[in-house]
Amino acid sequence: MQEHPIQNISDTPMKVLCNSLLTEEIKIYALVLSSSGIEHHANSVHGGWELWVEASKFEHAYYTINEYLLENSEKHSADRDNEPVYHKNFSGIWAGIILLIFHVVITKGWNSRIIIQEYGSSAHHILHGELYRCVTSLMIHSDALHIISNMAGIALFGSAVCSIAGIGVGWFMILAAGITGNLLNAVLYGSSHLSIGASTAIFGAIGIIAVCQSIKKMLSGQRIKALLPFGGGVALLGILGSSPHSDLTAHLFGFLSGSVLGGVYGIFVKKSLGKNIQAGFFAAAIFILVTSWLHPC
Repeated sequence: MQEHPIQNISDTPMKVLCNSLLTEEIKIYALVLSSSGIEHHANSVHGGWELWVEASKFEHAYYTINEYLLENSEKHSADRDNEPVYHKNFSGIWAGIILLIFHVVITKGWNSRIIIQEYGSSAHHILHGELYRCVTSLMIHSDALHIISNMAGIALFGSAVCSIAGIGVGWFMILAAGITGNLLNAVLYGSSHLSIGASTAIFGAIGIIAVCQSIKKMLSGQRIKALLPFGGGVALLGILGSSPHSDLTAHLFGFLSGSVLGGVYGIFVKKSLGKNIQAGFFAAAIFILVTSWLHPC
């Protein structure tokens, strides 16, 4: 029994082109055939739909449908290749543990005040060539509350960045955002300013995540929703970055630096980078960290 014909045709010999089709499939196939000028008819049967075409147009209809399926299969495959791949990553927890170990070693083994004076982010000394301070200051913390809060931040946001960009590229970008943030902060103050802590890099990680997610939504056509991740990042900057005794400008510059890096990554990197590239960036990050400490205090 014929039900709900999609297109009426004249009394001509008919042949089944497809069967057991879903409602959405029959509508799409009918549209494809109509656009090619091929008359067709649909029957609702037990288990789905049948698509009938004129026997004389069977081969034409068959190749038309297959060409459509092939084109869309390639398009979807290309879209999947361009989609960012997310991998579960918990390296931020290890980074937090390393910060804790470093804090304990400094406070128990050395005079922490001397370490802060020699390796802290001093605007005066940075502007006079001691750029290593932009790196070393990220690993120095003043007290237990300071280190615990930064451990939590790096564990959460560091892991999130590495889930998006990979462990090598992710940590390199976070480190670069922290270094750039400290450098810009030193330029702003000029002198008589000293800061320490990983929070500049943490807010860099927040900026990376916010802009990467915004770009992803924008590229997928969600222009209004694209503002939400960046707005969330700005909100986190306002809530977490303006607490008492915190270096608000360092947090701001870290966030802005991370936003730029996240923008570059989101625009130019369409899929996960290979293991060799990840290893290279990770090695570069470790090299920067280690060599920055090779300055005797």
